[in-house]
Amino acid sequence: NNYFFRLLSTKFKIELSDDPDILIFSCFGIEYLKYDCIKIFYSTENIRPDFTGCDYAITFDYNNHPRHFRLPLYALYSDQIGAIDKLLETKTRQEVLGIWRNKKKFCCMVVSNGESQKRLDFFNYLSKYKHVDSGGKVMNNIGGPVKDKMDFIKDYRFVISFENASHPGYTTEKIIEPLMAGCIPLYWGDPLIYGDFNAACFLNLDQTKSFTKFIEEIIAIDTDEEKAISMLMEPKFTNGKMPDDINKEYLHQFFEKIIISSANKIPVAKTWKKYIHLYKVRKNYYFSHVKNFVHKLYRNEIG
Repeated sequence: NNYFFRLLSTKFKIELSDDPDILIFSCFGIEYLKYDCIKIFYSTENIRPDFTGCDYAITFDYNNHPRHFRLPLYALYSDQIGAIDKLLETKTRQEVLGIWRNKKKFCCMVVSNGESQKRLDFFNYLSKYKHVDSGGKVMNNIGGPVKDKMDFIKDYRFVISFENASHPGYTTEKIIEPLMAGCIPLYWGDPLIYGDFNAACFLNLDQTKSFTKFIEEIIAIDTDEEKAISMLMEPKFTNGKMPDDINKEYLHQFFEKIIISSANKIPVAKTWKKYIHLYKVRKNYYFSHVKNFVHKLYRNEIG
């Protein structure tokens, strides 16, 4: 049950092997170092690919490197729940009006990661205007975490859809979910979000630069049904079509290029570049352990 296995199996005969021709690895652990085949680095984390340690890379970055493919995190989530087709659907004004009028609650948030202070600050700030329900583990005020996020948010007009961090290209399921539920996302995160999603179908904190002005926009929609209906009827994706970056056909072509060229390509793991990569890995490993030691020493965990 793996995105890449399912994707590749539609066009190629795939064999899982301990002696692979091609290895797909991520940023967790260093077991990939023992392989000297063609390597594809894949990560949804805020980490850049190191081409001294991989031959190709698939990340959410806007990276023009010829051996890099952009695959935003929301693409994997969308694939699991069939979100793309749903987001490309068009509804009549009457359908949208019915959806909006059935939403009896103002705004909610469902968060399990409490490290984004901007998100927590905004939750508190917006709560001064009108009560905001928190259904996640963080700031929970409804008696406990909800079991089904989509079922929970569908009753709300607005959903706080802040990413955990802001980085170009880093777009997760946080904007997908409210759009699917007929809610208006209150977004912050990817500064290049408009490359994928239509600016007219959600509210973006980066456009106002302040909580005060952002909340003024929210109030304007909350108190004006016509503005809300107009926003909900907008196409979800930029230019009204699925972004190329999440088009499986393009990803297939990327893999096909890798497979075809692999027969005549010397893997980076068999070149002098691997020694540069080993130095980087060992240096990072060493400094991470020193940092951990200092933290423990500071907390008096080491005698």
